[in-house]
Amino acid sequence: MSKKNDIRLLRVNYLRGPNMWTYRPVLEVWLDLGELEDHPSHQLPGFNDRLTAALPNLIEHHCGVGERGGFIERLQGGTWMGHVLEHVVIELLNLAGMPTGFGQTRSTSQRGVYRMVFRARDEQVARAALAEGHALIMAVINDQPFDVPAAVARVRDKLDDCYLGPSTAAIVAAATDRRIPHIRLNDGNLVQLGHGARQRRIWTAETDMTSAIAEGIAGDKDLTKTLLKAVGVPVPEGEEVKSAAEAWRAAQDLGLPVVIKPSDGNHGRGVTLDIASEADCEAAFKLADAEGSSVLVERYIRGNEHRVLVVGGQVVAAARGEAAWVHGDGTHTIAELIDLQINTDPRRGLTEDFPLNRITLGEDPVVLLDLQRQGFTPESVPPAGKAVLIQRNGNVAIDCTPEVHPEVAHAVSLAARTVGLDIAGVDLVTEDISKPLSETGGAIVEVNAGPGLLMHLKPAGGAPQPVGQAIIDHLFAEDENGRIPIVGVAGSRGGQQVSRLVAWLLHLNGRHVGLACRDGLFLGTRRVEKKNSARWDAAHRLLMNRGVNAVVVENDPASILRDGLAYDRALVGVVTDMDGIAALAEFDVQDADQLYKVLRTQVDVVLSDGAAVLNAAHPRLVDMAELSDGEVVFYAEDGGLEAIQRHRDNGGRAVFLRGGAAVLAQGPAETPGANIEALLRRFGSETADASTLLAAVAAAWALGISPELIAAGLDTFVPTLHLA
Repeated sequence: MSKKNDIRLLRVNYLRGPNMWTYRPVLEVWLDLGELEDHPSHQLPGFNDRLTAALPNLIEHHCGVGERGGFIERLQGGTWMGHVLEHVVIELLNLAGMPTGFGQTRSTSQRGVYRMVFRARDEQVARAALAEGHALIMAVINDQPFDVPAAVARVRDKLDDCYLGPSTAAIVAAATDRRIPHIRLNDGNLVQLGHGARQRRIWTAETDMTSAIAEGIAGDKDLTKTLLKAVGVPVPEGEEVKSAAEAWRAAQDLGLPVVIKPSDGNHGRGVTLDIASEADCEAAFKLADAEGSSVLVERYIRGNEHRVLVVGGQVVAAARGEAAWVHGDGTHTIAELIDLQINTDPRRGLTEDFPLNRITLGEDPVVLLDLQRQGFTPESVPPAGKAVLIQRNGNVAIDCTPEVHPEVAHAVSLAARTVGLDIAGVDLVTEDISKPLSETGGAIVEVNAGPGLLMHLKPAGGAPQPVGQAIIDHLFAEDENGRIPIVGVAGSRGGQQVSRLVAWLLHLNGRHVGLACRDGLFLGTRRVEKKNSARWDAAHRLLMNRGVNAVVVENDPASILRDGLAYDRALVGVVTDMDGIAALAEFDVQDADQLYKVLRTQVDVVLSDGAAVLNAAHPRLVDMAELSDGEVVFYAEDGGLEAIQRHRDNGGRAVFLRGGAAVLAQGPAETPGANIEALLRRFGSETADASTLLAAVAAAWALGISPELIAAGLDTFVPTLHLA
């Protein structure tokens, strides 16, 4: 078989919000199959077998058949390479740890050119998967070798570099479950939950309610102990020391054994337990001194280390650590036994995907010191049956939440409140967390800000705990979702006039409004940018603004096709017309059916307690009403239209023109409203028409603004922009 030319990727576009394909961000790829347009999958000898050998999990892809094996059935029956590439990319993302179920491939008006889309939670990860998938499919087509595990590893590396960490991702997932929107604010784990004035922010397990003073206190272990002791929380006695000799004197005064640790370290680095000799004390001091600004010596508390997560003053999860041991066989060294007996545990790994860490001797001086204290080195060969302690209380990852005694929970909660942290990881040592600390002699040894959540989300033993949900419930009351009223205006004619009028009426209704439209970017009545702001990035800036409690966004069809919507849901979605097809040639939109799929995006995102505002003079827009999850408000100059009459007969709301004024009708009831003719004269016939003004009236009414205020607002609106 002759070598086939590459599939050409003509255009790769990241649609960052709801779009004509789906509610979620996607990567849209325009590709040219070239000669492969004449070679579907069943006409390439051996292709299907080679592909399924490379990616056997393709059997799980349902595809259009709707059941397991559906895609394989399509392959065997013959499908084009654009569709195959879609599934290859999705499978690479699945294997890399970013499960992806959505994808579509559609032909364009040009032969051999297709638009392929797939779900893309992160643009860079999606682009990496596309590049690997493209290389893989061409290798399979041309019967060339391809290293699939290496490709998956590269996508996974990009995922680790670019996507949210597991703790942040769990919180965001919990927010999504409650329909709370989120915006990622940097390349790391700083995330905005909610919009505008109702937003909250998280940075991993820290929130905008986390006190900087409390964080500073938690970072000073000696100060933390002093404060906890003052309120009656049991803590180990101890003192700060400046030298190894001073550490040994303090250890003798406190009573052996002791713990030596850095005063401001984290993740257990430099912490040595159960020290009972001067030599061990000196070695432990050196380790601790290298990790922190000062060194603490504390009385050693017997028992297992536990991490208890406190959110908003309540214990929501607890995990226990366990010591790691190897047992000699008389043949292997300790280093070899660690790999054979500990690191082979499938729960251990080097990434955050694993609840337990692999033990790497060269990277943990505390482990080396513990071996030395037992008379061993990594190269020692312990006799058969000899137990060797490798790590004390390593990896606190065994869930014990149901076991926490109420008095322990009270002490832990008091510790978090005393330090002042809204979210805290409290470390305590006790032999039995199901008994009061007073009975076991246990104590709280640290209070940590920004605690990791992975041990509770993916414990090595026991049940996962819904800690992301607990944090979301702490940030948002049960009846809160972080949303502000958002009005989206879609269409090609009069969008900026509708948007400006609605923003003005919201302003009169007491809202601080952000407005993005073709006339500029506005905060309140002040125009802060004069350029065309009917764009994704301008609207996105408004959603991030803490001073804004309502947003109005103009979306023309091109902006939806180019970027998607800037918001996931809207309280009111307005669609004004079905014009402008001629301007959309670059997107291959050539007829009303295709434009309908674009504009319906605005209606698809209407909230169940919101409304779609549709121009009843356009039959296709009347058809769009059935797509709205919320109410529908029709508008048109002619109130006698069949669509409006039928809607009113069913108790629906409509706005139409009579005698130069707007009429607001619900069912048989009618309320006279704003003077449309007077405002039209101020606008001028070249910049607005009655239908445009009626759209604004209908949108304002859908927002709950009273007919009287709408009428007054239109009387006072100034069409001409003289603003700075």
